Amino acid sequence: MSARAYWLTWLSWSVLLLQQTADAWMHQAPWIIWLGKLLPLLLFLPGMLKDNLRSYIWLCFVCLLYFIALVERLFAEPGSALAITGTIAVVVLFTAAMFYVRWRARELRATDERQVGAGE
Repeated sequence: MSARAYWLTWLSWSVLLLQQTADAWMHQAPWIIWLGKLLPLLLFLPGMLKDNLRSYIWLCFVCLLYFIALVERLFAEPGSALAITGTIAVVVLFTAAMFYVRWRARELRATDERQVGAGE
């Protein structure tokens, strides 16, 4: 189960990163806006690559900021395919990352319990 959530998290993270990049490019945003859109997502990349569950937990919190911005964009531009794509990506990212942390933590706990039981 956690493997599916893992890959879904990576897929939705990639889609959100691409959506934010395309949004900044289409609006010809200055470099500081690019930084504000992409840096929060990229900060979690090292932790995600190391399978650090705290990185996934914090990513869920940061997703909420993207969710707020994207919902505002949807109200401003109801038919924007870019905003719809971003909103779907951020909802899937939040949900998949949350489930991944839950299921992976259970797996790690079960592995630790087996190792402790075998060592006695």
